[in-house]
Formats: sequence, C-alpha cells, structure tokens
Amino acid sequence: MTAMTTVRGAAAALMVLALLGGCQKKDDSVAGPAETAGRKLDQATDKAGRELTEAAKQANQQITDAAKETSQQINKATDAAGDKLNQATEEAGKKLEQAGTKMQEKAREREASSSAK
Repeated sequence: MTAMTTVRGAAAALMVLALLGGCQKKDDSVAGPAETAGRKLDQATDKAGRELTEAAKQANQQITDAAKETSQQINKATDAAGDKLNQATEEAGKKLEQAGTKMQEKAREREASSSAK
C-alpha cells in the first residue's frame, strides 16, 4: 500500500464519521419533532380519556338518580292504587253485607206470612 492510498482511506473514514456525527441529535435534552408530536398526542389522549371517564361517571349518576326517582314514583302509584282497592273492597263488602241483611229480612217476612196463613 502506498502512503497515498492510506491517506485517502483515512480521509474517507473521517468523512464517514463526520457525516454520522451530523445525523445524531446535538442535544439530548431537546426533543425532536417526532418525539414532540408523540408527547402531544399522548397528552391529548390522556386528556380525552379523563374527560370520557368523567362523562361516563356523570351519566351513570344521572341514570342512577333517574332510576331512584322512577322507583319512588312507582311506589307512590302502587300505594295509591292499593289504597283505592282497599276502599273499593270495603265498600263492596258493606254493600254485600247490606244485601245479605235484606235477604234475611225478606226470608223472615216470607216465613212469618207463610206461618200466619
């Protein structure tokens, strides 16, 4: 090998090393554009996830509240219907009792009129 070939090889090696050195980040504390975009995407995703979780909690609470209110309304309506049914049953019972009393009176009258003859 000649000295010239060795110098050319060393120059080529230095050039490759210089080019590779330029490809690396100059400062590790500064994020590149892809890393910055990735961080922003992560932050946006985290924020959206928190907001969705909060919205789901609120919707669940509203559904729970609506279910309780509906249950209370059903209970009130059932109680009112039960009260009306009880009143109607009592009135029907009284009328039946009155009808039975009248039937007994009529039966006594017939017996009295049959035995008088």
